[in-house]
Amino acid sequence: MGIKEMLNWARVPSILLLGLVYVAYVLIGGVIFWKLEGDLGEKDIDLLLLNKKKLLTRYTCLNQEGLERVAEVVQAASKVGLSLKGNHTSDGFWKFTSSAVFAATVVTTIGYGNMSPSTTAGQIFCVFFALFGIPLNLVVLNRVGKYILAIERNVSDFLEGKTKRRKCTRFFIHLVSYLCGAVLFFVVPMIVFQLQEGWTFSQAIYYCFITLSTIGFGDFVADSNPDKVYPDWYSVLMASWIFFGLAWLALLINHSIDILERLNTHCRMRWGGQKPEEESGSAEGENPDTQVEEEDENKKPPIIQ
Repeated sequence: MGIKEMLNWARVPSILLLGLVYVAYVLIGGVIFWKLEGDLGEKDIDLLLLNKKKLLTRYTCLNQEGLERVAEVVQAASKVGLSLKGNHTSDGFWKFTSSAVFAATVVTTIGYGNMSPSTTAGQIFCVFFALFGIPLNLVVLNRVGKYILAIERNVSDFLEGKTKRRKCTRFFIHLVSYLCGAVLFFVVPMIVFQLQEGWTFSQAIYYCFITLSTIGFGDFVADSNPDKVYPDWYSVLMASWIFFGLAWLALLINHSIDILERLNTHCRMRWGGQKPEEESGSAEGENPDTQVEEEDENKKPPIIQ
């Protein structure tokens, strides 16, 4: 094998084009965010400085140094999940339920940032916990997503045998699965968060997407307001929603990959003159996922459209 074959220069132009599209997409997004949020950020800074001036004017016994000390206390209380309103106390962030939700956000790489371990032992444990938990989470979610996809295919095959209309049946099954997932993991949680957290519907749907996409900005975090008393089932519902929501997202990713692979096979068969047996054989040799699903594929070979 020569150097040209090893480096595969034929793919370089397509990779460069894809890289340019990626960079352009990110830069366009940055410009849009800059235009949408830049002016508002300047207004927020001006308003904050005005409120600071009013506060020092109203409370004459409070100077700049005293204000900074108060701000440190408020920031420290917010970091551990304590409320400074009234005389009541709370357990803070590190309850068992909230700690379990935190562990879920670590292995799912959501990482809101509203709570984090502060002790040396906790930080070291978090490193090793994430080191083994993140791969385990990916394997479990990928497996669950493929299992749901297999169920979806079995239902589709069953209905195809009854209706004898393949394309319409597959489209209907995919549409129903997408709509059911959208209702279960976006619409219903949006209503629950609106009731429990007092968010608007737009804030709730924004939080749902930011969480399930594992972006996790941390500007909105459920079950973390120290001024609210949450029911016991709320944390359990949160953890279940995160896991099954990510599994549904894994289903969407697996289905998208399946569509792209079928489209690639169809294009190779049409324009490349490659036989489907050769394509499927080479794909099974290169893709490690097919080895994981070897038993399922022996029972039911892949369908090539």
